[in-house]
Amino acid sequence: MAIDEIVTDPNLATVLNASHDAHLQALRLVDQIVAAGPIESASNEAQLETSKQQKLLITNLAQLRGLHRAAYFGARQTKLQTSEGRQEVDRLHLQLQNLYYEQRHLQGEIAACESYDHTYQQLPLIPIEEFLALKPEHANDDENALMIARIEHERSEREALEQKRMELLKRKQKLIADNKKRKDDLANLDKELEKFIDAAKPIQKLFDKNV
Repeated sequence: MAIDEIVTDPNLATVLNASHDAHLQALRLVDQIVAAGPIESASNEAQLETSKQQKLLITNLAQLRGLHRAAYFGARQTKLQTSEGRQEVDRLHLQLQNLYYEQRHLQGEIAACESYDHTYQQLPLIPIEEFLALKPEHANDDENALMIARIEHERSEREALEQKRMELLKRKQKLIADNKKRKDDLANLDKELEKFIDAAKPIQKLFDKNV
């Protein structure tokens, strides 16, 4: 493969062309020196041509140096830009990896929430059909709203039952207190009767003697 097919950068291609021109000019100078022979025996015309070829070579070399310097600084700038671009790519790659990690974490949290055995799922709620028969206004509710309404209904029912239980407990305690009072009253009455009977015994004996 030819060098001009490998190098595609315009600046480097210019440097290669200048190098090629300098190389050809150097060959022309060598051919001119060989053709002119020793400088002592060379004609004035040959010496002038040799000098001309030397000046052309110097010009080509000066141009080649300038192009080489420009290509060098251009390559260094390109390398710097490439390094900065690589750093940006690395930063974006790391950010992408962090996003993937966060995505997996959130997916795990969502899966854990979906599989969590919530306490409300264990509540002894009445069947949906029975609830909707009692509360038809919730017939068009979504799943979450319907569950909230069922839990709220269960809560109100339990509160009502608890209130009734407390009322019955108060009545029970009152009945127990009333029964205790009656028992105490009967016990006191028994004691009074015993005292009365004991007090009446002398009179009973007196009546028995008289009889």
